[in-house]
Amino acid sequence: MFEVKGASFEVEGRRILQPTDLSLEAGLVHGLIGHNGSGKSTLVKLLAGQHSPSGGMVRFQGRELSRWGGRAFAREVAYLPQRLPDTESLTGRELVALGRYPWHGLLRRLGDEDRHHIDRAMALTQTEPFAERMVDTLSGGERQRVWLAMLLAQGSRFLILDEPLTALDIAHQVEMLALIRRLSHELGLGVVIVLHDINMAAHYCDQLIALRQGRLLAEGTPDAMMEEATLRDIYGIPMEVVPHPENGLPVALVHYTRPEDAGRTSAQEPQTDRCAAGG
Repeated sequence: MFEVKGASFEVEGRRILQPTDLSLEAGLVHGLIGHNGSGKSTLVKLLAGQHSPSGGMVRFQGRELSRWGGRAFAREVAYLPQRLPDTESLTGRELVALGRYPWHGLLRRLGDEDRHHIDRAMALTQTEPFAERMVDTLSGGERQRVWLAMLLAQGSRFLILDEPLTALDIAHQVEMLALIRRLSHELGLGVVIVLHDINMAAHYCDQLIALRQGRLLAEGTPDAMMEEATLRDIYGIPMEVVPHPENGLPVALVHYTRPEDAGRTSAQEPQTDRCAAGG
């Protein structure tokens, strides 16, 4: 659905994203991974039409994004930025209802079809209990599910999510990613999601796309990407990949040297801890 052909982005003569070629399909969860400042959010904003490429092009359904009208594009592609708009004085249902804006604007009253999409989105995300609660009173995980419901109410076929797990505890991260993966596969939605935890990305994404210093470094299935040399190239530190003891899926581990071992010679055999790699 998305085609990126030689797309790059510059700010004041500084190239943030090098020319990039990429294809993104419907019905799959595409995880964008890489260190901070690698160009993930820049690429996401190009896909969402928030930035125009300095060179090359981005197409959706064969049409360059510059040729899409704003509301027409929003009917097809829903975008959740890192910094979410203020939700003060909005109930959960009112926030979800904003997803219908691309279909009727702000002035037209909601019709039966709008209410159907709102009800369906809240059922799919299990957010009905939050319908009459003020969004600002919800927990971080609850709030993110309501935002996801708003995207679904939009009726779009592709979701672009820029770091939606920020500030969520690990239980809510797992819950959110499992929900996104299920909805993608059940509804045939294409998803692009920026993630920092490589193990979460490998478990819940169908395809991984790695950026480093503004360049597309590698892409492929999680099984292909979860390889020690590849992970070292992506993150710049040595990692070990081992099978999970229960399901056999690959897990990336980082070796941490203890502070008290700093300065020891190799002959003194410093002790290291192995820890699952995160963001």
